[in-house]
Amino acid sequence: MNLLTVNGLSKRFGARAVLQNVSFSVRQGEVLGLIGPNGAGKTTLFECLAGVLPSDGGEIIRDKQILVHAQRKNALFYMPDGVTPWERQSVNWALGFFERLYTTPVKATELLDALKLESLRHARIGSLSKGERKRLLLALGLLTPQPLLMLDEPFDGLDLRQTRDVMALFRRQVERGRTLMLSIHQLVDAARVCDRLILISDGRVVGEGTLGELRAQANLSDGRLPEAGLEDIFLALT
Repeated sequence: MNLLTVNGLSKRFGARAVLQNVSFSVRQGEVLGLIGPNGAGKTTLFECLAGVLPSDGGEIIRDKQILVHAQRKNALFYMPDGVTPWERQSVNWALGFFERLYTTPVKATELLDALKLESLRHARIGSLSKGERKRLLLALGLLTPQPLLMLDEPFDGLDLRQTRDVMALFRRQVERGRTLMLSIHQLVDAARVCDRLILISDGRVVGEGTLGELRAQANLSDGRLPEAGLEDIFLALT
């Protein structure tokens, strides 16, 4: 069952076409990976979906209805990469603010433990390292109630153990009915955590599906590379 359907989304910055007729579906209760190199248009796509940037064309459909900008805040939540909200406030304050602002089954205390933030509760957000700030942003995103949570580079700044723990946390959220869309540049991480993948290159979708489906789309299941990984698939499709 599709949660959202994106049809023909386009975005230009002057003469440069950053997104070109981008179409794909987001299924309910999945981890969907958005995969592509730097400059492929991943962040611009997220910003257009969230309404942060106006698109130049295309539509987003939910329950057979086109979602206008004002309706998207109820359908999805976008957490950008690299932001530092409320630098002078504490981690505890930010988590408490989101918990009071939204009503969700997820509790801040659960995320403090799962994301190893307990020892940082009283630290000011502006003093956090890159990895600590990333874990806080993930916690804030998971405290939101929208059916779709879009996370830009959720593993950036995390070490191997933290990445594994966050992947397990994401899986628990999906089991509760949440849908996650992750922009990821590390192909190994994407292959491990995502149920399906959207491959984007130069602002165009070049593939969509499970790893097996993408392997077939790239004609790599014919004996040449029967167990081709995501890197081989992406290179074959681009």
